[in-house]
Amino acid sequence: MADSRGGPLVLGIETSCDETGVGIVHGHTLLADAVASSVDEHARFGGVVPEVASRAHLEAMVPTIRRALKEAGVAASDLDGIAVTAGPGLAGALLVGVSAAKAYAYALGKPLYGVNHLASHICVDQLEHGPLPEPTMALLVSGGHSSLLLAPDITSDVRPLGATIDDAAGEAFDKVARVLNLGFPGGPVIDRYAREGDPEAIRFPRGLTGPRDAAYDFSFSGLKTAVARWIEAKRAAGEEVPVADVSASFQEAVVDVLTRKAVRACKDNGVDHLMIGGGVAANSRLRAMAARRCEDAGIRLRVPRPKLCTDNGAMVAALGAEMVARNRPASAWDLSADSSLPVTEPHVPDPHAHSHAGDDHDHGHPHDHDHFHELSKDNLYS
Repeated sequence: MADSRGGPLVLGIETSCDETGVGIVHGHTLLADAVASSVDEHARFGGVVPEVASRAHLEAMVPTIRRALKEAGVAASDLDGIAVTAGPGLAGALLVGVSAAKAYAYALGKPLYGVNHLASHICVDQLEHGPLPEPTMALLVSGGHSSLLLAPDITSDVRPLGATIDDAAGEAFDKVARVLNLGFPGGPVIDRYAREGDPEAIRFPRGLTGPRDAAYDFSFSGLKTAVARWIEAKRAAGEEVPVADVSASFQEAVVDVLTRKAVRACKDNGVDHLMIGGGVAANSRLRAMAARRCEDAGIRLRVPRPKLCTDNGAMVAALGAEMVARNRPASAWDLSADSSLPVTEPHVPDPHAHSHAGDDHDHGHPHDHDHFHELSKDNLYS
């Protein structure tokens, strides 16, 4: 479905957590990346509250879509498809995005693509560095996920090599920041304090790095506990906690493990490049250490700019555009949110899309889009 304009024009909607993201891409070109964040509403609770996030998505959805269309300079009727995060994520938050995407796709007569949040984090790099190598080795690190993935085809074949067995890296950042009374979210503030600290001041443990441990799995719960106990001991002794040194030493432990395992995965699987995505990929120390270790190992590193690492609609649109370009089957109108959608499912296709011609069973033709062109589009910002 790629066309003479340079590729499919796709709008993507992301609502898996606390960011309402709407992006518009044209092939591999980013036209708009509109985000409405509810992080301030969650800060007083020290973490994301699902009900608050869902309500914020509901209120922000239409204005954010309008803003993205205006920024891109396109009409909704010009779109070749609409993509939305179907999972994984917070169930209520996902439902808001999926419902909105279905409404727009149905009314506009456009194909709908429910895509995987994690696969989208990989695909967004195409907007910055061009087509993904095949296969792609990806290290995804965020508040909910720490994963090593091998993707021979980002639209249909994503293979998990390793994942966190407890706390994800971003979750550990948030919890350590809470113990240090630094607020929420923890990643950016710890990164700032760490720049003034000594990463070798305290030798915190590196989880799952022993010779008998799983080569590609991650564990940050023990590290988080070790940091908390170290801080508690300092406070119990009436001593001042060196926030900068604790931040730097904790961050170093996380980044050391992430980069060490990622480089090993590349070597073991014969892949000469590494893509890093997810919110923690915005961390300055992770980017620096990954660059050094990849250079030493002869591995090419691809990391999107920080704004594209955090949750955004551009990444969803990027994967949706790739689905359209590769003629992947669209999703059915009864697409639902799946809070635990496995990464092995980059998208959720219509189960009847491959039915044989002449099939006696009537499946309702969920993607007979010509039928829906009778609906009015005048008030959908076209």
